[in-house]
Amino acid sequence: MSEMPTPMPPPPGPVSQDEKTWGIIAHLSALSGYIIPLFGWIIGPLVVYLIKKEQLPFAAGEAKSALNFQITVAIAALVCFPLVFVCIGIPLLALIGLFDLIFMIVAAVKASDGVPYKYPLTFPFVK
Repeated sequence: MSEMPTPMPPPPGPVSQDEKTWGIIAHLSALSGYIIPLFGWIIGPLVVYLIKKEQLPFAAGEAKSALNFQITVAIAALVCFPLVFVCIGIPLLALIGLFDLIFMIVAAVKASDGVPYKYPLTFPFVK
């Protein structure tokens, strides 16, 4: 006998403006990483996640996504840092920074539309 497919869960309700705002903050708070390298990228999304994980599920999901991406970026930067001494690390670090900045902006725009964003090339450290 064939099994009946499981029904899709109902789509979530509309995302409130408060959740959208906190989602944008979760993504753009990682800009502090350009002031405090490596750890600044992680602190902003982590704070948003810890503060809003119980109250605003959309914002918590966006903060978790941003946090995973920023941890991945920080690890990539740490791996590239020793390559600075052989001159290939400088362009690689610049590319990582540009990649990070572009995808942060794209994610913030998606969050402002109430659409969850999944960053590319991201390891799921926080589940």
